[in-house]
Amino acid sequence: MNMLKNEGVEVSWFAPLCNGDDEFLGEHNPKYKSNWVNTMKIVKTADKLGYKNILLPSSYQVGQDTLTFASAIAPMVKNINLLIAIRCGEIHPPMLAKAIATLDHILEGKLTINIISSDLPGTKLSSKERYLKSKEVIEILNQSWTKNKIDFKGDFYNLQIPSDPVKPYQKNGGPLLYFGGYSPEGIDLCARYCNVYLMWPETETRLKKMIYKMKKKAGGYNRQIAFGLRIHVIVRKTELEAKKYAKKLISKLDISKGDEIRNRSQDSKSIGVSRQKEMRLLSDENYYLEDNIWTGIGLARSGCGAAIVGNPEQVLNKINRYIDMGIKSFILSGYPNKKEAELFAKFVLPKIKNVSLPVVFNRIPKKTPNTPLANGKRN
Repeated sequence: MNMLKNEGVEVSWFAPLCNGDDEFLGEHNPKYKSNWVNTMKIVKTADKLGYKNILLPSSYQVGQDTLTFASAIAPMVKNINLLIAIRCGEIHPPMLAKAIATLDHILEGKLTINIISSDLPGTKLSSKERYLKSKEVIEILNQSWTKNKIDFKGDFYNLQIPSDPVKPYQKNGGPLLYFGGYSPEGIDLCARYCNVYLMWPETETRLKKMIYKMKKKAGGYNRQIAFGLRIHVIVRKTELEAKKYAKKLISKLDISKGDEIRNRSQDSKSIGVSRQKEMRLLSDENYYLEDNIWTGIGLARSGCGAAIVGNPEQVLNKINRYIDMGIKSFILSGYPNKKEAELFAKFVLPKIKNVSLPVVFNRIPKKTPNTPLANGKRN
C-alpha cells in the first residue's frame, strides 16, 4: 500500500442516478430528472474532462438501477472508471459476483465497487445483522473471484458451487472495494475486507481522528487501506462569487421540504447522517463549519452534506490539506452536476496529479489476445 504515497490521488465525480441534481436545493426541476439521457451526459462529460472515476449511487426510492445503467454506459466511456454502489443482499452473491465480473470485462478493468450495508426496502435488520450479511457477501465475492470453488457456510448463506463462471478481468482480488460507515461493525468490516475507506465532510480534526482510528483497526488485521472523501464543491473565479452561489443554492429552500428529502433516504437514521447534522449545528450563521467548508447543502439532502467553497486557489489548498492528512480519493459533485464538473475541471483539476486507483493497486492485467470479453474495442 505504500505505493500510494507518491502516486498522486484519484479525483472522481458523481452521477446523480437518484434524482440528486438540481439548480436550487429543495425545488426539483424536471430538467434535471434522473433519467438515462441526463445521467449519461454527466458520465460522458466527466470522462471527457479527465476525472478518473465516477460514483454510480443506489437507491430504491428514486432514480435508476445502478448495474443496468453501468452496463449501458460502459461501452460509451474511454478512460473513466465506474464506481458502482452495491447493496449487500439485494442480489444472490454468486449471481452478483458473475454480474460484476461480466461488467469488469466489458470495462477492461475500469470498475470499482462501493459496498453498502443498509436495510433493503421493506426489511429491517439490526446493525450487527446487516454487517454480518455484508461480511458474508464480501467473502463469497472474494471466493468467486479468486478460488476454484465457492465453499461457504454462514448465518445467511450456505454455498458449495463451482466458481468457474465468475472470474473478473482484474487480478489480485478483483475490483477494489470502497466502503463508508461509522458504526463499530462498519469500521471492522472495512478494516478486514475493503481497500478504500470513504468519509463524509467533517472538521479536519475529526477527519484525522477517523483516519488514525481506521489505520489502527486495519493494522490489527495486518492490512493497510487508502482513504477517500465524498464532498461537494463550488469553485468560482473569486471567493465572493463562490459564496454568493452557495447562498443562491438554498435561496428557495423550504426547511420542512428539506427535512422530507433527507428523511426519504434508506440511511437517514444512520450514524453518518447524524454526524452530518451535527456538523451543521457546529457551523456559523452562514453554515460555514471552518474555512471554505459550507454545510448548507445538508439542509436539503441526506448523506454528504457539505461543500468546499471558494476560489481556485482556496479549493486547491483545501484539497491539498486533505491529501497531506492521507486522503487519496476524492468523490466530488455540485449543483447542477454537469456545470460544476466543468468548472472544477477548468479551475482546479489540471493542478492535481490524478490517477486511477485500480492501476496504482496493480489490478489491471496486461492484455492478451485470449482474454475473455477483453478483445473488443471500446468506443
